[in-house]
Amino acid sequence: MGREDFSDLRAEFDKLVKESCVTDEFEKRDPDAGDKEDEEPVPQFVDALTSKLLAPAISGVYLSRLDIKRIAEAIDESLPIKERIRMIRSLFRHTNSKEYLRSAFAEIGKHINGRILIYQELSEAFPSSKSIFDEHVSKSKKTMKMFEQIIEDFEEIEPSSDPLFI
Repeated sequence: MGREDFSDLRAEFDKLVKESCVTDEFEKRDPDAGDKEDEEPVPQFVDALTSKLLAPAISGVYLSRLDIKRIAEAIDESLPIKERIRMIRSLFRHTNSKEYLRSAFAEIGKHINGRILIYQELSEAFPSSKSIFDEHVSKSKKTMKMFEQIIEDFEEIEPSSDPLFI
């Protein structure tokens, strides 16, 4: 295929998207609707968690939006698909108990363990790349230890009859 073929294909795709996917009704709606919730404060650990968990170079794994949605569904939460950072913030926004954290981190741990199994299979299939996969496995296990520390340090919020009572 030549360059002209790709540019023609791109033009056809753009035309299809413009005609089929973008409607006047969609453009009239507020594209940032629902983002007011995204501006709500989150527990202190969430910013550090997102910066470490969502960076594969730090955590050793890549969690897609679909992975985050499946994690939320597994702990009976409903999340709209957005940017990964916003999804993680939404998942932990109303955290008030260690039990919720345990269940969320257990589910995230299942996804990470699945990636570790894939890394181990790949390192067996491609022995010359074993050191790279071992590094990712090491980072992944370190990330899961971080979850334990977050749970241990988390202070539960007890509901009271007076919301201003401290």
